[in-house]
Amino acid sequence: MPADTPNVATVLRAAVVADPDDGRRDFTAAALRAAGYTVHTAGDDTTLSALLHRDDLSVLVVDSSLSAVETHVPVLVLVDLDNQAEAAAMERSGIRDSISKPPDARELVHRTTALINLVARRTEARHEAEALREQLRQVSAAVRGTNDPQEIADYVVAGFGETLGADHVWLTTFEDERVPRITAQWNRPGLDPLPDGLLTDEEWALRTADLLWSRAEALTSDGSEGSNAALGGLLPGSLRALHATASVLVPMGEGYSSLGLIWIALLDKPRGWSRAELGLIQHVAGNAAHGLIQSHLISSQQQVVKQLQQLDKAKTDFLATVNHELRTPLTSIMAYLDMIQESTADPVSTEVHQMLDIVVRNTERLRLLIEDMLSVSRDGHTDSPLHLTPVRLGRTLDIVAGALRPLAKLQNVTIALEPAQEDPEIMGDEVQLQQVFTNLVSNAIKFTPSGGKIQVGSVSQAAADGTRWATVSVADTGIGISSDELSHVFTRFYRASNAMAGAVPGTGLGLAITQDIVNRHGGRIHVASELGTGTTVTVSLPLDSGGNQAN
Repeated sequence: MPADTPNVATVLRAAVVADPDDGRRDFTAAALRAAGYTVHTAGDDTTLSALLHRDDLSVLVVDSSLSAVETHVPVLVLVDLDNQAEAAAMERSGIRDSISKPPDARELVHRTTALINLVARRTEARHEAEALREQLRQVSAAVRGTNDPQEIADYVVAGFGETLGADHVWLTTFEDERVPRITAQWNRPGLDPLPDGLLTDEEWALRTADLLWSRAEALTSDGSEGSNAALGGLLPGSLRALHATASVLVPMGEGYSSLGLIWIALLDKPRGWSRAELGLIQHVAGNAAHGLIQSHLISSQQQVVKQLQQLDKAKTDFLATVNHELRTPLTSIMAYLDMIQESTADPVSTEVHQMLDIVVRNTERLRLLIEDMLSVSRDGHTDSPLHLTPVRLGRTLDIVAGALRPLAKLQNVTIALEPAQEDPEIMGDEVQLQQVFTNLVSNAIKFTPSGGKIQVGSVSQAAADGTRWATVSVADTGIGISSDELSHVFTRFYRASNAMAGAVPGTGLGLAITQDIVNRHGGRIHVASELGTGTTVTVSLPLDSGGNQAN
């Protein structure tokens, strides 16, 4: 071996030389040892396989006849380039590198060391990319974890600045209905913040961002004169004035147009931007755009909900005020009507008495409407508690049916109260339960044509979980409700289209109030209906006292 063979191994490295040719194997091993390598040799597959289990190997130099091995270390194959079969096998094998045999000692050492360094650089770059990917993944996770647009922007600029070792990071959105107008910046500790109003030419920014977005590109400079000149020609004067050595300009967008820009800058040192890094930067910019769009939608929805809540409160306050203003004169009117009807000193004629009956019925109807309004104004308030006492359900239904039979008779509608096998006792507010069944039966009377029938019945039964329930059903042969309107019947002030078309009187409050009372008793209410055939409303109330008292 020549005395001037260079020693290019800069660190302790271990190599395996595998070759069935003794002379060539010894020559290769000697060349590597002279360059500072620790060398292990093998002349066959069995010995080679045993050596490949070592943990300290840096490279495998192997003859093509033994190259069909699986190993994680770099492989340099000795190939006879004059042998077409060996050359073709090398092309198919995907081996990292090859050298013709017999090798020159200097070239052998150079190629071996270069291969090790290449693999080390690629491994290091892969690890750096994985670390960068993990850091930017955390940025994306932080973006997804908030609905505040300013927090999203702050997470993005800080994440880019700290992960990429930048000096300045700046983010801005444009005037766009999809996102709020927002800016954010991050600056390396010790550097002054970027000046306010950094973007003086928004038309330029929007045009540049749209161009980059349409091409799915980022605009970069790495510190070289050519790249800086190319980027500088596109940057506004306010950004050029910062004299960044290396930078990235990346668009944020959605659909077919951009909605903002992110600028990442290093002031004093050049920096290349790998394809993997740019891909990750664009990915995080995409997550930021999505997060800003979502946060804007959520903020808009929250504002709408808040406005609706304010409107609902204003409506409730109005109802509470109006019903109290109406109750005072109505009480006086009803008292005088009672006095006139009951007067024996100066009785009225039969015709006047009939007219007074009509006035009384309409006054009572008006009183019930005012009571409904009062119930709505109290809905959900703590000043309307349940007064729980033992209530006989059968007796309550008798009272309700008896009170409403005169109204049903006027409508030529029959109320049939089915006799119950037992009269269950529940814990409830008797007054409010009477209101529940009064609302249901009076609704059935209103919506049942002349000659119709209303069936009221109750049963006691046990559920699959062992709880016991009392179930009351009110079934009519009325006009019914269409299937697409059933889901709205418990909405306050909602009235079915056929009720509106038929000018059936009502406020649309009865079922809403009924559902609230039933829910507060720990019960359930269900409506089944078929247009033109009739409606059945079922109310289930728990017989176990604990179910009510808990509510």
